[in-house]
Amino acid sequence: MKLFCLTLIAATMATSALAQPSDTAKNKKIVVDFYDLAFTQRMPTKAALKYISPTTYIQHNPDGKDGRDAFINGFAKFVENGTLKCVSKRAIAEKDLVVIHSHCLDNPADAKDRGQAYVDIFRVQDGKIVEHWDVGQPVPEKSANTNTMF
Repeated sequence: MKLFCLTLIAATMATSALAQPSDTAKNKKIVVDFYDLAFTQRMPTKAALKYISPTTYIQHNPDGKDGRDAFINGFAKFVENGTLKCVSKRAIAEKDLVVIHSHCLDNPADAKDRGQAYVDIFRVQDGKIVEHWDVGQPVPEKSANTNTMF
């Protein structure tokens, strides 16, 4: 009987773990959905209102100010009024941190625009993005190796 009870408890725990995505998986989905809406579909204001915390948004990019409103009135306006478009190449998540590796083009219509490789790191808390870091580098015309940046 004891073995049966332990087996039943283990099976129940395994089933509920499968039915409920982990916090890491939830956080990854939040950031991937935000990034896609903001930078691939080019609707950053809509994305910010849905996914960025209205009370806490810590920005580590030295060109950006803290706060969701600062994002909307700054970078979101830049994206909405320009031609910038980003495509996520991969997403990596661990607990409350999600990393997006992407390729962004300032002007996708310009065949000479090789774009930039970006790595954005987001921290998620209580289902909202609350912190952001990023680094980027131009995609060079020539590389010292045959590997791609993506």
